[in-house]
Amino acid sequence: MKKDDFAGLKVLVMGIGLHGGGVESARYIAALGADLTVTDLRDEKTLAPSIEKLAAFPVRYVLGRHEPEDFRNADIVIKNPGVRPDSPYLEQARRIETDISLFLAACPPVRLSAVTGTKGKSTTSSAIYWVLNESRTKAGGKGKARLGGNISVSPLSFLGELEEGDDVVLELSSFQLGDLGGRQGTANAQTLLKPRAAVFTGLLRDHLDRYGTMEAYGADKRLIYRNQDERDVTVAGTDEWGRSFHKESRGRPIVFSGGEPLGEGISGGWIPDPAGPGLARLWETPHTPPGGKGEVGRIVEIVPAQPLIPGYHQKKNLLAAALALLDLGLPPDFILESLGRFPGVEHRLEFFHESAQVRFYNDSAATIPEAAAAALSAFETTQASLVLVTGGTDKDLDFSPLARAAEKASAVILLAGTGTEKLKTLLDSGGIKYRGPFDSPEAAAKAAIEAATPGGTVLFSPGCTSFGMFLNEFDRGKKWKEAVKKENT
Repeated sequence: MKKDDFAGLKVLVMGIGLHGGGVESARYIAALGADLTVTDLRDEKTLAPSIEKLAAFPVRYVLGRHEPEDFRNADIVIKNPGVRPDSPYLEQARRIETDISLFLAACPPVRLSAVTGTKGKSTTSSAIYWVLNESRTKAGGKGKARLGGNISVSPLSFLGELEEGDDVVLELSSFQLGDLGGRQGTANAQTLLKPRAAVFTGLLRDHLDRYGTMEAYGADKRLIYRNQDERDVTVAGTDEWGRSFHKESRGRPIVFSGGEPLGEGISGGWIPDPAGPGLARLWETPHTPPGGKGEVGRIVEIVPAQPLIPGYHQKKNLLAAALALLDLGLPPDFILESLGRFPGVEHRLEFFHESAQVRFYNDSAATIPEAAAAALSAFETTQASLVLVTGGTDKDLDFSPLARAAEKASAVILLAGTGTEKLKTLLDSGGIKYRGPFDSPEAAAKAAIEAATPGGTVLFSPGCTSFGMFLNEFDRGKKWKEAVKKENT
């Protein structure tokens, strides 16, 4: 987009937030000469870090409320993905954009990879970016690789640095994809997103407080491959959702499996056993992907047997990333070596502290019970050495997977919240003892440290949303790490 596209227009940013997307949208639009207003239901004190970043720009703020006339008078409304699309304020907007739609509309011709899924999308997208970045730096490649989207880095922040042929990896939530699909006021509303590689990590029960049904939730996820064609690739698993994605997508299918080897004629990869490497069979379908050098039927190792990040579910995420990278033309041996150096992602089974021979992990991004259950299974510790800190706010979820997995822990420490109340009932019925609920991370950290034994592990994996006690899951993870280190000084 050129400056003339926005110069003099009245633009309203709805929900400046604290994750970066609202700030970068405001900065981008202001620099293009728009008449900018920012509105948010939170107050000036809460939003101070974001407001400070916009100090150099002329911005009118409406905080603690929304004014309907601002939406009626705006030429463009830029919404935060957390704002429900059925908001009565948005019904008054003539044209709705997001930081993702603004980026895609203005982006030069780059090689785009996009990742979505209930869980695993941050690790998978970060792994793809890690390998692509190493291929362009350590391996002497040309151009740049960039990572943005739901991972708390707005792609608008690096838009001005991009050149034709660069790599961009976008982590996209269902909210962000749904905003693209429902974007109104422009002729090309549904054609902006066309990833060369689309990766779907899987669909679990989540966000039903917003969607109501899994089918509605999955429908937004499907937008990731809507505009793909035979030149592109769609990577998905072997479950019912993954199979349906492959059936619908016009992109070439590549399957990742955590169980049995792939069937005849299927391109993809599998992990032979939880302790083994991730393997790929190249390329059983008649085609060879653009840039690919695989031989028909050749089996290669592309995921290390013991990556730096723990857990079988994480190994599956790396396998999905590796398969996308293979189709992008990267050599299998380079992918394997690079993934062996991949350190993981903050707030996702993040090892951050060790004291008195106890290792502390931050898995604050586990916002559903299944994610916390998977985190517990990542540790091959004895029952006497694993302390679980969990709980938080409910969003119409089933906590039985977490309650069953909690049997592995030697001690369970609960953070207060509506989800915790549901979890307590299940723990009580299963005879699983717990401490709490505690109404602060400091109190929970103190209890966890008291329960830990030398050589053991303390795992913070809430399995709930963060709202109430924290601003978001990232704020929750940072406050947990601060609390642990404070209690250990």
